[in-house]
Amino acid sequence: MNRRQWMLGSLLVPAAAAAQGAPKNIVIASANGLRACARARAVLDTGGDTLDAVIAGVNINEEDPEDSSVGYGGLPNEEGVVELDASVMHGPTRRSGAVAALRNIKTPSKVARLVMEQTDHIMLVGEGALRFAKAFGFEEHNLLTEKSRLAWLVWKKSLKDPRGQSNWGEGLAAPSKKPAAWLRQQFPHADENLLAWAWEVAVHPPVGTINCLALNQKGEMSGVTTTSGLAWKIPGRVGDSPILGAGLWVDQDVGGAGSTGRGEENIRVAGAHTIVENMRHGMSPREACLDALKRVARNFSNDLSKLVQFDLSFYALRKDGAYAGAALWGGAMRQGKLVRRQFAVNDGAASRLEPCAGLYETRPS
Repeated sequence: MNRRQWMLGSLLVPAAAAAQGAPKNIVIASANGLRACARARAVLDTGGDTLDAVIAGVNINEEDPEDSSVGYGGLPNEEGVVELDASVMHGPTRRSGAVAALRNIKTPSKVARLVMEQTDHIMLVGEGALRFAKAFGFEEHNLLTEKSRLAWLVWKKSLKDPRGQSNWGEGLAAPSKKPAAWLRQQFPHADENLLAWAWEVAVHPPVGTINCLALNQKGEMSGVTTTSGLAWKIPGRVGDSPILGAGLWVDQDVGGAGSTGRGEENIRVAGAHTIVENMRHGMSPREACLDALKRVARNFSNDLSKLVQFDLSFYALRKDGAYAGAALWGGAMRQGKLVRRQFAVNDGAASRLEPCAGLYETRPS
């Protein structure tokens, strides 16, 4: 090779590397976000803004009465009232907005965006957030569906004092029954599969949420996290989803991260911000997420008997398009089979699920 050939080759290498690492339209989300990823990707492919994309994506879940962890149809607080939380971050303008404990509005992500765009504040909560939404034309709706109401009533009837008494049950004089027979008698017109689901969420309150992150061909990023929060929570309880730096963080120079799962433990490590800072200092998205989970475990002295009582997942998208999902527990045994934790990705024609890395491999049943 002569000097001219060497010089031409040295010029081509950076060009090829730059082309290979050029940003592309990509969306990732929690496992319930396959449809959200598809809709968000469609917005990106038509040149839409990244925040428009992710909000349009999660609106599917917020408006779906069958998604019992987000928006309309979400499981309520202990008084039977659905309270919603959401946060948004727009990378190009480095702005953000959030709402918490918002009632009667199906799409809190849209209200969070209005907080960002129309006020000098970042978070509005409770009655103030509702009045703000109504001022911008949002209509109030009863967010409690009959399905969620049934689950709430089953939960109320499942509450026992130390002697096994429940004020919502039939009383001490009632004959003892197994849960299945008792539920069928209490709710004779309900489907058995629905009753089984209601009993499961009553005794094991879910903490579902949706996080969605997007990157476009310009290298612009945005993110959103939205939820109905922990089922049967104390009214006014707020988890990590609307807390910037915990449930969501986007830094246009580095990347974005978000979470689903037990919000209290995420708040204690500022998970999303920790992950983005880890990526800033050279960690891959996978390494960054696992490091944040290690901090959660460290708060419990890595005591598995305590860690097994909850789960937490992180999602990270770097500005160069690298991404990952990681969970405290990589999988769980269900009916003798290992079910892996997954997250949703759309970087092409169709959304797909990919496995999360696990800090611990299998959560005991």
